[in-house]
Amino acid sequence: MQVLALDHAAVRTDKLEEMCSFFVHTLGLSVGPRPPVALAGYWLYAGDRAVVHLVESKAAPRPTSEASIDHFALRVADLDAAAAELIRQDTPFNEATDPSGALTQLFIRAPNGMRVELTGPNPRL
Repeated sequence: MQVLALDHAAVRTDKLEEMCSFFVHTLGLSVGPRPPVALAGYWLYAGDRAVVHLVESKAAPRPTSEASIDHFALRVADLDAAAAELIRQDTPFNEATDPSGALTQLFIRAPNGMRVELTGPNPRL
């Protein structure tokens, strides 16, 4: 087996509309086609790829010490532009550099408390 890349992240949430708005208005994803399933939700696209699947859950699970995802990352084309847009929208973020120094990371919080990383080549190199 050879894994090539992360295909998408599925997020269960009790804040479906807030989460959809966050990914669309803050991060620039778009709502796109979704197969007919019983649960309410959205598939959010970056270009022609569904990268985030939101699924409504009345009691969304919370991270525990036994099972949690700390965050997932979305690669962006221009980190400086992404940071400027977050500042324009008054969206708080923390900036970090990976240990190699090659990547810069912007960490933000979604409405349900989940962390999302925006990442790309370090623009200062």
